[in-house]
Amino acid sequence: MNLSSKLTAISQYLSGEFTNQEQAIAEPAWYVHLRLWHQPVSLFTEDSFTLFAEQANILKLDQPYRQRLIRIQKHPNQTSLQVQYYMPKNPTALRGAGANPTVLKSLTTNDFELLPGCLLDVTANHLECDCYHFKATLPSDRRCCFSYAGNTVQVSIGFETTPEEFLSYDKGIDSTTGKATWGAILGPYRFRRVRS
Repeated sequence: MNLSSKLTAISQYLSGEFTNQEQAIAEPAWYVHLRLWHQPVSLFTEDSFTLFAEQANILKLDQPYRQRLIRIQKHPNQTSLQVQYYMPKNPTALRGAGANPTVLKSLTTNDFELLPGCLLDVTANHLECDCYHFKATLPSDRRCCFSYAGNTVQVSIGFETTPEEFLSYDKGIDSTTGKATWGAILGPYRFRRVRS
């Protein structure tokens, strides 16, 4: 499969609405039941496929959070893919856009801030079903940080995806101790698509 076909495949695997209901029921002490949206947006279309991401606790669907932009593009070496994250300059203005994508139609690149250290390298392994397993990881020499409420927040990000499943490894990191403080501390959040 050529690189543009891989870009198409990973974009299809990531797009949609997801839930980790099975995991949350099986391990409620460790995993909050979440709804996750990955909505395609028409930004950086010259060389990328871009998604608006947002999630919410299933008990508070009217209070979504963690808005971000996920830009999937060819790596400069042209033999693999990479994923660049962006943060909205005004997250409140986009609250609820995951479930209501009409809000996203007026977005421009000026609505987002590049997060330079939040750049993942993607590997692709061919599966028997003529599909792929993609894994996006943050190299050890990069630190993914952003400003929130006047503080610098460090996160460890990464994911895996196949046609059936999306696994999120995102977690908050205490910059003093280097230990995880929230998120996928005991392993990934395991999401299944409920809507394309």
